[in-house]
Amino acid sequence: MAFILILLHVSVCIALILIVLLQTGKGADMGAAFGGSSQALFGSSGATSFMHKITAAAAIIFVLTCMGLTLHFGKGDTSSVMEDVSQTEAPVAEEIPTSDVQPQDAQPQNTQPQDTQPQGAPETQTDE
Repeated sequence: MAFILILLHVSVCIALILIVLLQTGKGADMGAAFGGSSQALFGSSGATSFMHKITAAAAIIFVLTCMGLTLHFGKGDTSSVMEDVSQTEAPVAEEIPTSDVQPQDAQPQNTQPQDTQPQGAPETQTDE
């Protein structure tokens, strides 16, 4: 079953590549690659709809084979490389006492009164 699914998937991949490469851009004639006109190869307007239908069918088959391969091979072994490793608890950070910490918004407290000079500062005279 797996071999058939893989073979179908690879063949659809190759077919999809070839189908997309055979399609032409706007304004180009399909039959120019074969030495004729597009009307002789696929009919007057049948080239675009015919190639679009083939491309859509190949794309649908490609998606279905992708999902089939995923479902078939996706149920792999559930082993882990971490099976033999013993679990240890993460170290806990030491708690910082909150009484010594001031919030960032708080103003530093001045221990000296506002109207006195610091020690060793020259005295200034005020004119009153």
